Amino acid sequence: MVRFVPDASMNPLLQPVRACANGLGLAWWARVDTHSPTVTYWFGPFVRRHTLETQLPGFLADLESESPASIQHQLLRVRRGEPFTESP
Repeated sequence: MVRFVPDASMNPLLQPVRACANGLGLAWWARVDTHSPTVTYWFGPFVRRHTLETQLPGFLADLESESPASIQHQLLRVRRGEPFTESP
């Protein structure tokens, strides 16, 4: 399953900038894969990699509280669109 997870701390005034960066494939996203349960989370979009790196530890801590067998992540500069949720 793949789920999109918006960051609640994102400034709503920057939403058009993030949407433009995402549309151009310039937005930063974290792809976070967990196993047992097997889920892929997309955390973003972020205009700056530094902002993503700053916010990611809190997101990973929330996932760790669900006790998955493993968590792996990648920071990617990609364009993400729907579907944000996929079932295997």
